[in-house]
Amino acid sequence: MRWWGWGDPAQEPVLPPHALEFLRSTVGVAEQPRPPVALENVTLPASALDEDALARLRAIAGEDGVRADHDARVLHAAGKGYPDLVRMRAGEPGEAPDAIVYPRTREQLVALLALCAEDSVAVVPFGGGTSVVGGVAPLRGEHRAAIALDTAQIDGVRALDRESATVTVGAGIRGPALERELAAHGFTLGHYPQSYEYVSLGGCAATRSAGQASTGYGAIEKMVLGLRVCAPAGEIELPPIPATAAGPGLRQLLVGSEGTLGVIEQLHLRVREAPRARVYLGVFFERFPAGVEALRACAREHVLPDVARLSDEHETSMSLALAGTGGLKARIGRTYLGLRGYAEGCLAIFGFEGGNEDVDYRRGRALALAHGCGGISVGRSPGEAWRHGRFAAPYLRDDLLTHGVMVETLETATQWSNLLDLHTRVGDAIGAALAGYDTPAYVMCHVSHVYETGASLYFTFIARQSTDDPIAQWRDVKAAACDAIVEGGGTITHHHAVGRDHAPWMAREVGASALAALSAAKAELDPHGIMNPGKLALAAAAIRRSA
Repeated sequence: MRWWGWGDPAQEPVLPPHALEFLRSTVGVAEQPRPPVALENVTLPASALDEDALARLRAIAGEDGVRADHDARVLHAAGKGYPDLVRMRAGEPGEAPDAIVYPRTREQLVALLALCAEDSVAVVPFGGGTSVVGGVAPLRGEHRAAIALDTAQIDGVRALDRESATVTVGAGIRGPALERELAAHGFTLGHYPQSYEYVSLGGCAATRSAGQASTGYGAIEKMVLGLRVCAPAGEIELPPIPATAAGPGLRQLLVGSEGTLGVIEQLHLRVREAPRARVYLGVFFERFPAGVEALRACAREHVLPDVARLSDEHETSMSLALAGTGGLKARIGRTYLGLRGYAEGCLAIFGFEGGNEDVDYRRGRALALAHGCGGISVGRSPGEAWRHGRFAAPYLRDDLLTHGVMVETLETATQWSNLLDLHTRVGDAIGAALAGYDTPAYVMCHVSHVYETGASLYFTFIARQSTDDPIAQWRDVKAAACDAIVEGGGTITHHHAVGRDHAPWMAREVGASALAALSAAKAELDPHGIMNPGKLALAAAAIRRSA
C-alpha cells in the first residue's frame, strides 16, 4: 500500500477533468497540485530502541521478524484518517514506532508481550493499517518506546467446518485471501468494508466493523462466534458456541476492544453458502425522507436488501457529477427523471444476494414498498456500477488531497424517529464549522446500514483545504460534528471505532461507570498498560478522571 495514501502505488489518478472542474466551481481547489514528499524526505524521530533491545525482540521473532528501518517505520507510522494523510504527505508524521515486529506463532506473540511488559515498551497491534480514527497511532503513553506488532504472518485458514458453516482463521488474514479460500468451498463471509482490499479480519473484529452488505449479512460482531486473545496477563479463549448464558458476553467485550486489552490471535467466524443469485438495482426517490420511509417499511416487513444504500440529494448530485455525462442511455435516464420531477432526487442502491427464490421475493416486495413511497426503479445499471466501483473512494480521496481539497467522512446511527433530525443537525454543524474558515462546504450523506429500529448515517464533506493549518481546520469540524451527534442522540461511531479521534466523546455516550468497568478489565488483562495506549479505555479513563 502507498505510505502516503491508499492502494497500489501503480494506481493511476482517478479524478477526471470534468470532476475537477465541478470541484473547482463548488468548493475551490489549489492553484497548483500538492503532491506528497518523497519517501526519503519523511522526517522521523530517532528510534528509542537500541541494538540490545532489538536483539531481544529478534531472539523471539527471528532475524527477519523485526524491522527498524526508515521505510518500515514510515509505513507503520499512521493509519489512513485525514490528519494521518495530511501529515504523511507533508513528510512529518510526528510519531513512528521504534520497531516493527512480525510474530508468526502464538508462542512468539505471548513471549513478545511478556518482554514488552518487562521492558516498558508499548505494543500497537497493526493489521491492515486502515484505521481512519487514529486507531494504530504509535503512541507510547508512559512507556519508553513503542512497537507496531504487525499480524500479517498470523494468517491463514486453520479449519473449515462445512457442516456447522464456521471457519477458524489466524487474525492477520486479509479479507480477499479469506474470500478466495471460502469461495473454493462454496462459502462466503460476506464482510466487505470499504477497506476490504487491505483489511485484516482481526482488525475488523477489534474495531467492530460493518461491511457494505451488513444489512443482510450482519456486521462483524454477528459473525464472530469465538476468538483467542493474547493479553500480557494471560489468554482468553472462547470456543465457537452458537449461544450461551454463561455470564455476560465476553465476546462482545473483546470484539471492539481495539487492541487495548490484548492481541486477537485467532477467530472463529460464521460463514454462509455463496449466493447463487446477485441482483443490484437503482431506485430514485423524489426526496431523502421518502427513501428513508421506504427503508423503514422494508425493515418492518423483514424484506431488506442485503445492501441498502440511500444517498441524500447532495450525494446523489455529486455522484452524477463525478460520473460525467456518460452515454446516450445515461442522458435519456436523466431526461426521464427530470420529466417525472425527480431531477434533484435521491438515488438508492438495493443489492440482493442469496438463493433465487429468496432474492426474487425480497426484490419484488422491497420494490413494491419503495414504489409505495414514490420510488422509481431505474434498472440494474446504477447498481452494477456501484458494485464494481465500491472500493474506489479511498483512491479518489488521494487525488482530492493533491488538489488541495479537504475530504473527510464520519458516521453515526440513531433510531428511525430521530434520523431525519440528526441528518439535518450534523450537516448544519459541519457546514457552519467550515464556514468559519471561509471554506464553503459540500456536505453529503447516505444511509448504508439498516436495522429494525433505526439506521446509520454516513457523512462525507469536502471543502477547500486550509493552507494555514489544515489539521486545526479538521479538528474544529470534527468537534462540531461529534458534538452535534451526541447532543442529537446518535452514537459517536457506528463502525469506524473509537481510536484516538473519538475518545473525547466516549464518556458522553457510555457514562463514567461503564468506563470504570472497561478500565478495570484493562487493569486485569494489561496491568502495565502497554496495549495500544491512548485509545479507547486509557483515553476514556483519563477523561473520566479529569471530568
